[in-house]
Amino acid sequence: MCPDEIVYNYPTITLADVYAALAYYHEHREEIRQDIESSENFAKQLQGDKPSLVEKLLKGNNGQ
Repeated sequence: MCPDEIVYNYPTITLADVYAALAYYHEHREEIRQDIESSENFAKQLQGDKPSLVEKLLKGNNGQ
């Protein structure tokens, strides 16, 4: 999606906002990547070996 399409689809966002966000991303790409990785690892730790709700429901329907 190009910046103009973003503004079209989200009219409360200005073109300047989109370019500012893109500039920030390009200046802080590694930091953002590390933050995403850290968040994903934290979510995995919270989940641990616990089955998801879907897994629980499927096991319940199969009599397990």
